[in-house]
Amino acid sequence: MKEPLLHETKIHGTKDFPYIVYHGIIPDYFNSYPLHWHDEVEIIYITKGKMKITIWSNEYKVKEGDIVILMPQTIHSFEQIESSNSEYFNILFSLSLLESSSESACYNKYIKPFIVHEKNVNYHEEKGSKLNLILTPLICSLIEHRRDSYTNCEYLVKSNLYMIMHHLNQNYISSDKKDTLLQIKYEKIKNALYHVQNSYSNRITVKEVADLCGFSESHFMKLFKELTSMSFNSYLINYRLEMAGKQIKETDHKIVDIASNCGFDNHSYFTRSFQKKYGLTPAKYRETID
Repeated sequence: MKEPLLHETKIHGTKDFPYIVYHGIIPDYFNSYPLHWHDEVEIIYITKGKMKITIWSNEYKVKEGDIVILMPQTIHSFEQIESSNSEYFNILFSLSLLESSSESACYNKYIKPFIVHEKNVNYHEEKGSKLNLILTPLICSLIEHRRDSYTNCEYLVKSNLYMIMHHLNQNYISSDKKDTLLQIKYEKIKNALYHVQNSYSNRITVKEVADLCGFSESHFMKLFKELTSMSFNSYLINYRLEMAGKQIKETDHKIVDIASNCGFDNHSYFTRSFQKKYGLTPAKYRETID
């Protein structure tokens, strides 16, 4: 079974054409997706409903027609808002698709500043904003041709991506010291996120993750809460519940075994926590799956 990675390292698209468009539906596919990041640019276009996206430590409530723009290494998560349904498309592409050489003049002028955080983007472009109106036709063209991107539309795809990057360069935001400091802080807790990803089925203590990050327990807990808006233990439990929900959906394993596999030794506590998060008991949750 494939688990969502905190640092997604898979190739989106193909090796020769690292670009893909995904169609997402909440809650049909998942209710939420934990903090993660990847090395591609990601553009999210909301086509129906509303959802919450957390970027770094800021929460954005996005709705139909809104665009979210995420440059490489941007930490983010998705979450259903109450019982709202939402539908969206994710466009992911490697910047190497546009500039294969990091030594080229265009790379250094138009791409590198985003990589090294000299330039930033407005993450949330609401429907009707000036940049949203410019980008929407380009994004819709990519969505329309998503099924034949690798057959006879490669130039169309690349031309749209070039235009998107052109307009982002025309409308960039200069990174300030606050943004840079926030990203440095996130770098320091990535070891904790990796450890949860790799060891969530085992017993994990605050002390061991604080040691991995090189902090005292008190400083680690304060920093983690500042960056994620939740305590480390709450994050750990939520991540385990995410994995449990995924296993319930995708396997026929016994629920008691799934609970144990996801780090819950107390089955009653698991059931209560699961119902609090998903609004259903694990057994009822499995019954909703087609």
